[in-house]
Amino acid sequence: MTARLSGKIAIITGGGRGIGGGITQRFAEEGARVAILQRNSPPSTVFNDQVLYVKADLSNSQEIAGAMQTVIEHFGGLDILVNNAGIMFEKTVDEMTEIDWDEMMDVNLKAPFLLTKAAIPHLRKRGGGSIVNIGSVEGLASNPKHPAYSASKAGIHAFTAAVAVDHGHEGIRCNAIAPGWIKSDLTNIYLDSMPDSARIRRELIGMHPVGRLGDPRDVGNLAVWLCSDESTFITGQVHVIDGGRTKKLPNPNFGIVTEAG
Repeated sequence: MTARLSGKIAIITGGGRGIGGGITQRFAEEGARVAILQRNSPPSTVFNDQVLYVKADLSNSQEIAGAMQTVIEHFGGLDILVNNAGIMFEKTVDEMTEIDWDEMMDVNLKAPFLLTKAAIPHLRKRGGGSIVNIGSVEGLASNPKHPAYSASKAGIHAFTAAVAVDHGHEGIRCNAIAPGWIKSDLTNIYLDSMPDSARIRRELIGMHPVGRLGDPRDVGNLAVWLCSDESTFITGQVHVIDGGRTKKLPNPNFGIVTEAG
């Protein structure tokens, strides 16, 4: 069977671990050449002859421009951009400073804008392409102490629609993926930090109709489809991937669990 992304060139921000790592793995398996853009070097296990690491501060427009040029010179073009890198912290509006708010928006919302702006001329040269923005179920609802995070992800969802509307006529599609609970090192650290973490994990899994948490490769599978020729009539959409959790009404006897989204 032909690899679905054979010959495609992709940039994945934060592609070295977690959800980004799952997307990088699946893209490489489907034949894409991948450039990982992030501040810190990824684990050596993600590298092969299809994967390039480019160091970049994604809140800095000059570094983004330089990284984009490096990718174009190395691979010869660009077909796919995945805006995955992001941050999250837990603070109410009362607890949050203006600096906190600006940091969240710089990384989660401004960086995808800058990367998309830098990528579009190169996608246009190839006759079109696919942009995938990683939003969150918290762009559709919110957990406690997440006003900045939820605002940034809701912004990503709206930005996705606007880019799709403006650039569809050029063959450039733009979709968002809104993950729920996805297993990662950060998720494990977060859950392990809670009192009675074993109980919390059991209750959390019970909130998911599919009976498990998500895997980064689950998100990677969806990203592959959105960037393949199988989805050429799909653009401007937010695709929730959460094991059905947001469709299940909570039992009032359950404890309340917060999540990273």
